Amino acid sequence: MPRPTPVPALAAPAARVHDSLVLEPRDVRFDWAGLPLHWVPDEPMATHILNVLHLLLPEGERWFVKVFKEALPLVRDEQLREEVLGFIGQEAIHAEAHQEVLDHLLGQGLDPRPYVRQVAWVFQRVLGERPGLSPARQREALIERVAAIAAIEHYTAFLGNWILNSPGLDRAQADPTMLDLLRWHGAEEVEHRSVAFDLLVHLDPGYVRRVRTMAVAGPLLVRLWVRGVRFLLAADPTLDGRLRPSWREAYRITRRGLLPDPVKSIRSGLRYLKPGYHPTLEGSSSQALGYLATSPAARAAAGTG
Repeated sequence: MPRPTPVPALAAPAARVHDSLVLEPRDVRFDWAGLPLHWVPDEPMATHILNVLHLLLPEGERWFVKVFKEALPLVRDEQLREEVLGFIGQEAIHAEAHQEVLDHLLGQGLDPRPYVRQVAWVFQRVLGERPGLSPARQREALIERVAAIAAIEHYTAFLGNWILNSPGLDRAQADPTMLDLLRWHGAEEVEHRSVAFDLLVHLDPGYVRRVRTMAVAGPLLVRLWVRGVRFLLAADPTLDGRLRPSWREAYRITRRGLLPDPVKSIRSGLRYLKPGYHPTLEGSSSQALGYLATSPAARAAAGTG
């Protein structure tokens, strides 16, 4: 498969491009038969830090879809309703694409299911529906879940923007199929980066809920990610527990351009807390669409590959 490269950001303002977008679920397919266990060569820790995405996203995005379907009857704006439907379609395909990677890991002797069960418990029990509430409290709880998704989507858009601009992975000769999966997904995260935020503002234009849910969602994501890295390194049958995660090693990998800069991640989270913030300030819709026009998987799904 040809190795797709990051597409330079274009000069057009992101908001102008975003306003004309119609979100389209792309029914992509990937062939994982040749994927090595350590798909970033000679970098098992970098591989598994990024592999946490495959553990978190299937359950998380299925939860996104469920919550947004529940929120649809509350949407009074037709354009926003169409965007929410497009978001639901894209997230459903994302979940299945990452699930295929989990199935491949299992076939290579790395069983992700114990950790995935923990993630499922978080989304289904901790963040799930609470029966027995009054209609008013059910509505309030639903908006709270939408706010949590808006906070999480801020970070998925940050990661999407990073993966579209991460030549370090190309220099390290990371597996091209995995790079296409991550960049296709990242491009769609940038493409629909404002939908959850706009839905939240539509349901609750206040500021307090946005801050509160980010204060919970940000640390929760970090905690789940660290647990995921520890789990994968311990479960990797080729490592026999010899490699343990360390911040020093993570720093070295980040310096190579194989992971996003944590300082930039923190700054991104702080931007979300600004009263006048909007997600179109993050990333470039033009760049995202540019990559989707060249992605081997997206082109094949559109019949142009």
